Amino acid sequence: MDRRILIADDDQAVRHGAAELLGGAGLEVMEAADGEEALVLIRRTFEAGAPLHLALMDVHMPPPAEATEAANRDDGGLALFSMLRGQRPELPCILWSGEASEGVASWALREGASAFLRKPVQPLVLRDEVRRVIAQHWGEAG
Repeated sequence: MDRRILIADDDQAVRHGAAELLGGAGLEVMEAADGEEALVLIRRTFEAGAPLHLALMDVHMPPPAEATEAANRDDGGLALFSMLRGQRPELPCILWSGEASEGVASWALREGASAFLRKPVQPLVLRDEVRRVIAQHWGEAG
């Protein structure tokens, strides 16, 4: 699968575990520890003319610096997601969280998230959901 994804999560062990799993499934994986690093990586990728096929983002991480002051410091993934919906609506996003309410999950899906996963996510469920979303948005990889 010749697809590039971004995993943004401030929990290093979770981020690295997901990157190892999805990298082993044939995806090129970029990693970000917070919303700011994720936004910088996304912008650099698009500015370089390189494809980015999916962003997998934790709800609870520090937000990008550009996020409005109203953005909750603990829900930076939601702030990043909102920014991406405005700036890169073609980029499919999966949000995940171990603590978000049903209301947050419903809001994210209404606003255009491709999926919302609850941590802990079984590895095969994560892999299959990422593959499903990429195939749905970009077609099967060559």
